[in-house]
Amino acid sequence: VAFVGRSNVGKSSLLNSIGGRKALARTSKHPGKTRDCVIFRVNGNLYLVDLPGYGYAQVSKGERARFARLIKDVLTERPRLVGVVWLLDIRRDPSDEDIVLGQRLMAHETPILVALTKTDKLSNAERKHRVALLQDSLSLPTDQIIVTSAVTKEGIDTLRDTIASVAQTR
Repeated sequence: VAFVGRSNVGKSSLLNSIGGRKALARTSKHPGKTRDCVIFRVNGNLYLVDLPGYGYAQVSKGERARFARLIKDVLTERPRLVGVVWLLDIRRDPSDEDIVLGQRLMAHETPILVALTKTDKLSNAERKHRVALLQDSLSLPTDQIIVTSAVTKEGIDTLRDTIASVAQTR
């Protein structure tokens, strides 16, 4: 199962929460620290793949292009890929890169689960509004969205169970 999203969306923190370990994936206050495909083996045959973030990162254009190729290759050329967890910061509107990635993901038959991150930073009213807005703007069904927080652990058990379920059915 591949984890993909913009730089600074919280991929490594979410992976740490899912794995129940603080230092499973390397986290940083500076976006763009994941620069390669990092694979974590979980429960025997399940592999979680932490991909570099797209969008803002203090790297060269060449390095960004390499990230884009790596992400594309993992998402389109891996026959063992059983699902994608697409992380979006609930506080941010989808960028052009988010929209392009979403279209690319939906064009393939691989199951997609959207994890809205950093929900602890919003009030309940703001959260409901942002979930509805993102769901509508990206044309996502409700059952493909999980509201998460690596800080409060909201949605982590649901995300973990959903990933395990998808992996078992494939």
